[in-house]
Amino acid sequence: MKYTGYCRKSTDEKEKQVLSIDQQIYELKEFALREKIEIVDFLIEKQSAKVTGRKVFGSLIERIEKGEIQGIVAWNPDRLARNSIDGGKIIYLIDEGKLLDLKFPTHWFDNTPQGKFMLSISFGQSKYYVDNLSQNVVRGLHYKLRQGTWPSLAPFGYKNDRNTRGIILEPKISKVIKISFDRFVNGEITSIKEVQNLLTKNKIIGKFGRPITLTKVKKMLSNPFYFGLMNYGKDSVMGTHPCLVSKRNFDLVQEKLAKRDDKRPHTNIFPFTGFIKCAECGCGITAEKHFKNYPKTRGKVEYTYYRCTKKNGVCSQPYLNSLSIETQLRDLVGSLSLKEIWANKLLEMLKRDEDKEIKFAKLELDNLSFSLTETEKKLDKLLEGYLEELVDSQNYQQKKKELLEVKIKINEKIALVRKKGTYWVEPMRTFINEAVTTAKIAHENNNCTLLSQSAKKVGSNYLLEDKRIYWRRLGFPAQLRFAELRKLKHVRTSRSPHLRGVR
Repeated sequence: MKYTGYCRKSTDEKEKQVLSIDQQIYELKEFALREKIEIVDFLIEKQSAKVTGRKVFGSLIERIEKGEIQGIVAWNPDRLARNSIDGGKIIYLIDEGKLLDLKFPTHWFDNTPQGKFMLSISFGQSKYYVDNLSQNVVRGLHYKLRQGTWPSLAPFGYKNDRNTRGIILEPKISKVIKISFDRFVNGEITSIKEVQNLLTKNKIIGKFGRPITLTKVKKMLSNPFYFGLMNYGKDSVMGTHPCLVSKRNFDLVQEKLAKRDDKRPHTNIFPFTGFIKCAECGCGITAEKHFKNYPKTRGKVEYTYYRCTKKNGVCSQPYLNSLSIETQLRDLVGSLSLKEIWANKLLEMLKRDEDKEIKFAKLELDNLSFSLTETEKKLDKLLEGYLEELVDSQNYQQKKKELLEVKIKINEKIALVRKKGTYWVEPMRTFINEAVTTAKIAHENNNCTLLSQSAKKVGSNYLLEDKRIYWRRLGFPAQLRFAELRKLKHVRTSRSPHLRGVR
């Protein structure tokens, strides 16, 4: 029988691992000599077994399934699995006869029902250990937070103290942060960019020698930690760490940041971007504005053009002006619209079908409710007969089982009728109303945003080629597509002949 040695540790940090890989290999080799077993090779993995997805373990399972090896040697069952899925795979391979044996220096295993039972207990203990450890860590972090001590990596301007297990000020950075807040309050600094320049001037830089990013600077100015409030998960606690700014100054900075954001110029919004791709190279379609001056007539006029981003290289597709793309989309969207007069007729027909379905469902529910009541009465009578010793225990249990099975089937039928009675009606009604709304949007003017939203509903995979827009497939959103609605049990053509031909 061929065995493979499997050695695993959860981390690359040696001080956090009780038994290193080298020690495991040494112990397994000594164990193999004592037990006179052949280990053909060793598989080494440095990854936690708490979750699935270990590559080396996956390759081990594949080799077992292919019949390349028939046994595994490991230091302990927890080296193989600490989650229910991986542990279940091992036991399943044993049940299938593909894995014939497991050997552990610290654990007994025999390929018998008792041995598999003990192995499953070991895997369960390994999972319990991990789950309990995680819970204890979280509890410890929240306890530390309630004591007013920051439980994680120190924020910008502070550093973790290994001696006290708390955080202390980082002198240089904290001083500049305090100055930044003060100058922002006094009006000496009015923008995030100036704060970034101040940090860079004091040689406070980020990774790779680059300036601290504007996003990180804004996050710094908006962090309540600097006036003492610690937000960790869903908890908010006042900390015992030294503060860099007062609550009043912090609030003043937030007001100035909010006003600054309100005054920021809005970027250009192009309604027909984000859902059209170039048919030639597959890149997205972007837009840009151009201006032309007509001194004698209209003055400075703005034009919007759509084009391929050409991110994949050279693309020969030309520009397309916004009026042309709008006109084409209106034609495409309008082609799938529905006139209001036809919509009203369809809604009337739908209401009649709904009323029929409700009556049918009510009658069926009444019959099922009666059957359920009768079954419950029989169960009560059976219990009375058993208590009065008119029915022996064996017959009672058998008859009770039969009646309970009948009761379960009736309840399932009741749930099915309630669920499927008229569940198709609302999607169909929404479909018809959407088709009418689409018609209105397609024929109105100055509603490019609504037109774009409607185009995304009625079609997908829009392509632009030679200034022409087309699509590969049509359809309303998945829950509203008529093709899918017709597959529903209650929207068969045989039951709703008036819906034939509707597209």
